[in-house]
Amino acid sequence: MSHPKPTPAVPPVTVADSPGPVPITPRQARVASHHSGIVLSNILYDSCRGQLTGVDIERSSPGSWSLYTAEERRRRDASPWTIVQAVLAPVQFFVFLVSLCLVIRYLASGEGLALATASVVVKTIALYAIMITGSIWERQVFGYYLFARPFFWEDVFSILVLALHTAYLAALATHALSPHDLMLLALAAYASYVINATQFLLKLRTARRQRPSVAAEAMGLAS
Repeated sequence: MSHPKPTPAVPPVTVADSPGPVPITPRQARVASHHSGIVLSNILYDSCRGQLTGVDIERSSPGSWSLYTAEERRRRDASPWTIVQAVLAPVQFFVFLVSLCLVIRYLASGEGLALATASVVVKTIALYAIMITGSIWERQVFGYYLFARPFFWEDVFSILVLALHTAYLAALATHALSPHDLMLLALAAYASYVINATQFLLKLRTARRQRPSVAAEAMGLAS
């Protein structure tokens, strides 16, 4: 009775001993690809995270976005321009309401042109005042005179508001438009102002509703 000959042990083949590419099974390929993907993704994550500043991490972390970082909040509270903005905003809104009534009155009855015109000029001056002081405030708090990241789109729309008010002054000075058309231009400027004011109010409301622990959580992520 013949017995099967034992199969000789095959020594492991290393890359250096192999005359050509070492064949890899589909299962090995999947495993290698899977683990290499994990390593690569961890490297990319650590690299990108290392390039973020504390401000970026505090604002970009899921569930912990903040309008102000802890340092920006400190600068905001210490800036005298914060009080100036808090005073000018309601003053401008009051001037807007009075002027809006006068403009509508003129368009409806044709009376009170001088008062309506003067009110729009006063409203425009108030707008310039809050824009200039607001830019100084933004520079002190965020480091930019305009287009700081937390208020980027609000600032973009503010430029449109300022442009429409300035267009009114230019048309008034050059008599480029009739009194009726001037009042319509004023209404367009006021409509843009209302939208812009709503943008700021919603953003500030979001800031007030943020949890006090958000900044602390973000600082923990940065450490």
